[in-house]
Amino acid sequence: MTTVLVVPGLHGSGHAHWQSWMERQLEGCVRVSQADWDDPSLTRWAGSLRQALDRARGQVWVVAHSFGCLAVAHVAPAYRERIAGAMLVAPADPDKFGVSQLLPDEPLGLPSVVVASTNDPWVRLMRAAWLAERWGSRFVNIGAAGHINVDSGHGPWPAGLELFESLRRSQSDFPLGRLDGAAQGAETRRKRSDGRRAPFDWAKYLGAI
Repeated sequence: MTTVLVVPGLHGSGHAHWQSWMERQLEGCVRVSQADWDDPSLTRWAGSLRQALDRARGQVWVVAHSFGCLAVAHVAPAYRERIAGAMLVAPADPDKFGVSQLLPDEPLGLPSVVVASTNDPWVRLMRAAWLAERWGSRFVNIGAAGHINVDSGHGPWPAGLELFESLRRSQSDFPLGRLDGAAQGAETRRKRSDGRRAPFDWAKYLGAI
């Protein structure tokens, strides 16, 4: 049995949001609810997530958006043995909410991917990349996609679902286990001179398959 915990951001995710769409595509989805969707209290949101994790059955995957990503990062170190992997989409900048000190300064310790946009009003691209590096997550830049929500045209989001399925298929070495030979070669060529891997252009790659 597998549980997919869907963790929306501030104000929740309506019926047209890609998270709601993804719930209709996947089995075992459970939405993590908040007592007040308009109050971004990291401690309270993290408490709701902990309750959901404690109740979840089987292998647990997490799909989070915006402020929900911060709640996941906050609790992840204590649930490394419980969470199989996490997709963190358009994480809100923790400095905007004054919660940076509540987030881990080390890798989350579980397979994860941070998906970001070049024109997200809630977080600059380089800030999202820094969060990904801090949390030990793969970083995916999907281009000019706003906050990756309904307002930016992300209702049904097949590429996002493919990213999530890629994470699940190759959780021990995401995303290299998913890439074909040509894409692996492209990623190898993108390694920087300091030996650290540059972000792979998943938007371009997914558009070609």
